[in-house]
Amino acid sequence: MKHAVIIGGARGIGAGIGKVLRQKGWTITATGVGTDEVATYAAEHPVDTCVQLDVRDTKAVNHLFSGLDSLDGLVNCAGILARDAEYDIEVFETVIDINLNGTMRCCLAAQPLLASSGGAIVNTASMLSYFGGPLVPAYSASKGGVAQLTKALAGKWAAEGVRVNAVAPGWIATEMTQALQDDPARSGPILGRTPMDRWGQPTEVGALAAWLLSKEATFITGAVYPVDGGYSAM
Repeated sequence: MKHAVIIGGARGIGAGIGKVLRQKGWTITATGVGTDEVATYAAEHPVDTCVQLDVRDTKAVNHLFSGLDSLDGLVNCAGILARDAEYDIEVFETVIDINLNGTMRCCLAAQPLLASSGGAIVNTASMLSYFGGPLVPAYSASKGGVAQLTKALAGKWAAEGVRVNAVAPGWIATEMTQALQDDPARSGPILGRTPMDRWGQPTEVGALAAWLLSKEATFITGAVYPVDGGYSAM
């Protein structure tokens, strides 16, 4: 049975990816940011392991992976944004440290295990890897960085049998986007530009992530796949 660690897997897109992998027979170790989040996830998914993790803490990240016997897939989904506040340099630094540096910390810690199993990594970029986000400069910069980090690590680790790809979600129905979903004045323009005219679901991102981790994608590395209902094509 294959084992995946999903960083940020206790909610949102990470939880959607976990749902798809679980249905495909994977065992899951998910991480959350708080005790309540972890407890809620554990109660809802008793067959999984869920632990609290701050991806800014290098020692904690290394401890998580050093305690694993084997690993077949890593999914990096931990991320935050602070709309309208990211022009404060301390806020900017925090967002970068979680979204970009945290992804790198987890990739580095997982790599030896993945090299042993021939496993793969799926990072979470964003449509803002391609577009600027005037209200979220740190989030935009971090997700642009995740896309380029994915390509760099793919080149570095290909000889060791570790594939590294990324998904780039568009407007997905999660807690992070709930305020936008609930505001017709804001959701209207979003849906108006999305050819599929709806919000995406976390499991739709999960379906792509699961495929990228599978043996069906063994000649794919360094790729960043939009999952946005056509938004980035307009």
